Amino acid sequence: MRRTPDGSSSTMLRRSLHRSLLAALAALPLAAAVGLATTAPTSPATAAPAAAAAPVRIMPLGDSLTGSPGCWRAILWNQLQSAGHTDIDFVGTLGPQGCGQPYDGDNEGHGGALVTNVANQNLLPGWLAATHPDVVMMQFGTNDVWNAIPPTTILAAYSKLVDQMRADNPAMKVIVAKLPPMAPPTCGECGQRVVALNATIDGWAAGKTTAASPITVIDQWTGFSTATDTYDGVHQNAAGDQKLAARWYPAVVAALSGTTPTTPPTTPPTTPPTTPPTTPPTTPPTTPPTTPPTTPPGAGAGCAATHRVIGQWQGGYQGEVTVRNTGTAGIAGWRVGLTLPAGSQLTQAWNAEVTGTGSTVTARNVGWNGSLAAGATTTFGYLGNGSPGTPTLTCTAS
Repeated sequence: MRRTPDGSSSTMLRRSLHRSLLAALAALPLAAAVGLATTAPTSPATAAPAAAAAPVRIMPLGDSLTGSPGCWRAILWNQLQSAGHTDIDFVGTLGPQGCGQPYDGDNEGHGGALVTNVANQNLLPGWLAATHPDVVMMQFGTNDVWNAIPPTTILAAYSKLVDQMRADNPAMKVIVAKLPPMAPPTCGECGQRVVALNATIDGWAAGKTTAASPITVIDQWTGFSTATDTYDGVHQNAAGDQKLAARWYPAVVAALSGTTPTTPPTTPPTTPPTTPPTTPPTTPPTTPPTTPPTTPPGAGAGCAATHRVIGQWQGGYQGEVTVRNTGTAGIAGWRVGLTLPAGSQLTQAWNAEVTGTGSTVTARNVGWNGSLAAGATTTFGYLGNGSPGTPTLTCTAS
């Protein structure tokens, strides 16, 4: 046989090449299989998990009853955690101040602060920018009451703060607390001032709440005792902390779950008129009601007023008047004539502009509660001396 230059035969070379070719061909299916395995799309089971939802950010906002140290926040935090609400984050530019139990202590409880000062000095936008809450729990106004600031001024501050909250988060959920009782030894008038402020909060909230940014009112007054639940007539002790936390809890849970509170501020009063009045108003229109013109101004307008006593004490009482649009069209305003029983006089009012003296007064709507859709209601409150009795009421729509 003829040999190749390196001494091997051509036959041997052909055999070697043949074996190499067979080996290469045999390896192709394996390589294809490996290629398929390495380029197959990632199965859903190995896909990267979705990012966890951000916790709901809750800002406790107020004065020393919220901070300093405000241990009701610690109790509330742990109650929420125990109930499975672990995806929350209490937020604020102030840190925890003790309380003897682990909790998220961030807050905006500024000791000595007046809500009117916070509003006038535009302090809240900076706190919001640093924390961006989803829910605000606001119990604010104790120091304003102590400084004899009237309820209308405090409510104006509330409104400004809510506007600032909504500017930061249009879907802000706001929970506002009626203040606990006050009986400091150096302010004998404070107790009654709290009563007057608390009486305005439901009506204010009803006029300020929206579907996108609801306002819920909770009652920290009822069942709270300055004798047993505070250490100085104002600041809560351990028993008071428990009571405050218990009142916050259901409202916070409702905000977290997106449910409607059981007592929203827009709920009609407990004693609405059973049927609209069928008699004409005391000042009749220029044409008899039985033959109205086909297109008179304000066609279908009408209102009715009802009264209830909220509370009574020796020498005085608190009353509330509910105004209902009884017509078929919306109204832009209302006027209520209120004649109190003999021996009783109105001493203070809120959510209405009141003129007159003594036992006979006229109450007109303020800017935010005059416009009422058909069937809608609003309220105003007042304090009176003497015994409440049964007042005489008239209502005129405009």
